[in-house]
Amino acid sequence: MKMSRRTPPSLQQLAMQSLLSNQVLAIAALEDLPVLLFPSLFEEVYARAQTEMLKALVQAWPFSCLPLGDLAESPDLEIFNTVLDGLDLLLAKKERPSRWKLQVLDLRNDHPNIWIQGYPSMARISYPDVLNNRPTESSSLLITEEQPLIIHKNLTIKDGSQNALQAYLLQWAREKQERVQLCSRKLQIHSNSIYIIQKALLAVQLDSIQELKVNKFWHRETMKKFAPYLSQMKNLRILKFSRMSANFNTSRHKNFSYSCKYAVHLGQLQHLQELYVHKVFFLYGQLPTILRNLTLLKTLSLSSCPLKEADLWFLSQCPCSRQLKHLRLRSLPLDNFSPEPLRALLEQAAGTLETLALEDCAIMDPQLLGMLPALIQGSQLRVFSFYGNHISMSAVQSLLSHTARLPHLRRGLYPAPLESYPPQGCRVGNFDSQRFAQVQAKLAQALRDMGTTQKVQICTNFSHRHKTCQFYTLGPEGNWVVTMERLPGLSALPL
Repeated sequence: MKMSRRTPPSLQQLAMQSLLSNQVLAIAALEDLPVLLFPSLFEEVYARAQTEMLKALVQAWPFSCLPLGDLAESPDLEIFNTVLDGLDLLLAKKERPSRWKLQVLDLRNDHPNIWIQGYPSMARISYPDVLNNRPTESSSLLITEEQPLIIHKNLTIKDGSQNALQAYLLQWAREKQERVQLCSRKLQIHSNSIYIIQKALLAVQLDSIQELKVNKFWHRETMKKFAPYLSQMKNLRILKFSRMSANFNTSRHKNFSYSCKYAVHLGQLQHLQELYVHKVFFLYGQLPTILRNLTLLKTLSLSSCPLKEADLWFLSQCPCSRQLKHLRLRSLPLDNFSPEPLRALLEQAAGTLETLALEDCAIMDPQLLGMLPALIQGSQLRVFSFYGNHISMSAVQSLLSHTARLPHLRRGLYPAPLESYPPQGCRVGNFDSQRFAQVQAKLAQALRDMGTTQKVQICTNFSHRHKTCQFYTLGPEGNWVVTMERLPGLSALPL
């Protein structure tokens, strides 16, 4: 006779099975149920889709937070609606149940495995930024406008079919704005419909948004109507704006007017720490207005945006440049700029800069040589990306000898020198293999002589559209290894 290897159910599991066999008795017993049993009981009821019991559990929840991120990852909409129905019934009551302490419904995944960890971890969750402004236990137990239920959910606004859970939640929050606050720490907008955008934003506490990503071409009317919402996101820490090119059919005066308006709204985001701007027209001549009040800025990425030389001069003198940790200038035509503002900028940021990316900016030998003395002051620099620029072999060797002196530099991305290309000119991907072989041999010898510890990669072909780059990397045995790699994002550059 074989012994069963199955683990027998625990006393807690047996108690729950007995309790849930009769929902009416189970609901009546919630007032006397030990607090430590609530997480496991809620998880079991949620899985079984026992709607009446689920409503009762929500109303009797003994913790300040109900973190449904794990359970709502692939939710049954009907079950999720049951949770909101339970909250509806609760919010409609004149007095709170004696056991109820719920103040936050969290639909994010900020607490992974919280249901596995159970009661101790559930009891420790707190939201000091939300709860510190809430009434104390000695205050009136009546649910008032000063005591809304806080709901946390990261949102994505897009065209076409919407996420069913999000659509229902937005509608529910709009209907109950006096008693519910929908907070979205991370908001993404992939829509060019101002109607869809406004409809969603009207349900959200705009000052709760800390990270905003906008990646969609917008018409002028969309930009005009969105701008006031932007300035209301007073606690924004991270802003990613892309694909807002100028309309060539619009007058230059009108484009300038839009640029001024957006600059004013961006300049009001005084808590901004990271700013990523790609393919937008409204930076031209407006960096002073935008950056003047951004005293906390640590990361700045400007890509494929028109700039004036005066913008670069202001950036070099701006107080925030003294604390920048990550700076990227990509696909900006700097060949007609003097080297002085770039040199001054590197001098300002030398003490704090950890990542410096000057990529595909048409920088040539005179500009590079002008900024080299400032570059070697970068005592904290860990990653330097300089691919896509048009410099000679002697300039590349001089650049490598300077970066070899940087104590913390771990990775350098460099362009293939002009001598790698046919005499008719430098063009991405058009390098001459025989010429490049001679360049490789000289660079390998130069790097051996320098004894540099950085990972040196020579970029011969890149595509910003596909985010890929062909690299030649010097291996430990002195040979060059060719790879096609994904271009690193600014946040991914520090290794």
